[in-house]
Amino acid sequence: MTLTPNFNAGFPSVRLRRLRQHPLLRELVRETELSVRDLILPLFVRHGTKTAQPIASIPGHSQLTVDLLPDEVREIADLGIPAVILFGIPAAKDATGTLACLDNGIVQQAVRTIKDTTRELLVITDLCLCEYTDHGHCGVVRDFDGGRIDVDNDATLELLALQAVSHAKSGADVIAPSGMVDGMVAAIRKGLDFAGYEQTPILSYAAKYASAFYGPFREAAESVPQFGDRRSYQMDPANGEEALREVALDLAEGADFIMVKPALSYLDVICRVKQAHPGVPLCAYNVSGEYAMLKAAAANGWLDESRTTKEILTSIKRAGADMIVTYSAKDVARWETAQRPP
Repeated sequence: MTLTPNFNAGFPSVRLRRLRQHPLLRELVRETELSVRDLILPLFVRHGTKTAQPIASIPGHSQLTVDLLPDEVREIADLGIPAVILFGIPAAKDATGTLACLDNGIVQQAVRTIKDTTRELLVITDLCLCEYTDHGHCGVVRDFDGGRIDVDNDATLELLALQAVSHAKSGADVIAPSGMVDGMVAAIRKGLDFAGYEQTPILSYAAKYASAFYGPFREAAESVPQFGDRRSYQMDPANGEEALREVALDLAEGADFIMVKPALSYLDVICRVKQAHPGVPLCAYNVSGEYAMLKAAAANGWLDESRTTKEILTSIKRAGADMIVTYSAKDVARWETAQRPP
């Protein structure tokens, strides 16, 4: 029997499903690859000894004292995670965040301890004053008037430069200023260069939004503002064009790579920044609230945690991020290891 094709049957000649039938073929044509080598793990370091204080709103994470860091960072390195970003919780706070700039400050101690333990981790230090000030704001507060906070931008710059130099002196590989202070990259770059750390790169939180997704982080870093909020210096979530201006300014001031924060609700911003600056490495921060929502849904059995986490992180990469700060880094590393053939 001879079959005569009916070319008028309206059958599609292009069937994209053909490329989805076989799992190996799906992998072969996959456009975006997510790897543990793309991920940066946040670490919270506190004063004291022999203490791992669980962070209730960021399940699986704790504030660690410096003496517990060696075991922690060995595990991180063994999992194949390439980098950590450090946040410090000091023993005391004051109006100008004095302890942030000391050579024996909590982050400075942590950097030295990590470097003495392993050379397999890139150590990034978050640079801001909010964890160190008694008012919880990201700089020197000049005035507070009925909900409008006035952070003295220019007075804060010198403190950030001093903090950056102390981090570099302790051995930090990358300095990551996060305060959204105008001119911060230029001030930090000048301070680092003058102190002899011209090779230390700056990862700027160039587009950091005044987001509701930071709640768990503020518990973790003990940096809840004691009055007012941060909307006068962090970006309005409604703005996209402004992010492009912020990024362009930071790059002009000497930022080596830049960050968009948060990530999941700002995929359009990540995409636009990457399109505007295709040659600049782009980091995105998958923030604490995004992580906490997923953990809660998974704990209730509403979502498959592994699949959903990897889908979210892949979407961030697909949008244009080259690297991702995420609290899920350890989970992804373990899932990746479990999937490898014996």
